[in-house]
Amino acid sequence: MSDLEKIKKELKKFSCPVHAIKLAKYFKTGKDEYGEGDIFIGVRMGDIRKIACKFKNLSYSELKQLTNNKIHDYRWLGFVILVNRFSKIKFEIEREKIFNFYLKNLKYVNNWDLVDISAPKIVGEFLLDKNKNILYKLTKSGNLWERRIAVIATFAFIKNNDFKDTLKISKILLNDEHDLVHKAVGWMLREVGKRNQKVEEEFLNKYYKKMPRVMLRYSIEKFSNQKRKFYLKK
Repeated sequence: MSDLEKIKKELKKFSCPVHAIKLAKYFKTGKDEYGEGDIFIGVRMGDIRKIACKFKNLSYSELKQLTNNKIHDYRWLGFVILVNRFSKIKFEIEREKIFNFYLKNLKYVNNWDLVDISAPKIVGEFLLDKNKNILYKLTKSGNLWERRIAVIATFAFIKNNDFKDTLKISKILLNDEHDLVHKAVGWMLREVGKRNQKVEEEFLNKYYKKMPRVMLRYSIEKFSNQKRKFYLKK
């Protein structure tokens, strides 16, 4: 039995039809929703991570079959394996190989959970000491998930107390049309503020009038009650 056949068997073992229905609703798979047409078999993330550990040595062709699968749980698993592998590899040539694989398969990173588990830990970590132009290209993409990848990837920079790209990308995305981008920007601004509230407030004071309400609310979640009221009233 091949590894992929074993994986299919494992996923089936941990699948739950009731949980699959809940996930389909949660990730908005209905008509005209952002996850329209996506399919779940109801495997919980904890079980996905266990399976990922068992099959950590898959070839890239096998990983491609997982990450390109029409079933969300398979894609979840493929990207978790990729993230785990990237985190353990020290050789730059191998890290670049994973980064390039990820970029070639971006269209399958097509819901916010897949973005959030992978963008900071692959894209962000790889670009820490490199040119960031790819992020600005993604920021201007017509694809919702690529724009979210661009800002969420900067979480890796924020953790290193480097805020400039987060702030630049946040500025570009102020007028974005989708609330999942608004939430992502607000989240990253909040993370900046947790490390340096002065920097975040300088940004807010310049742009709060242009910020969508949900972006502002996310960005000020960790402020004092008094300060939150101050910004919301403004």
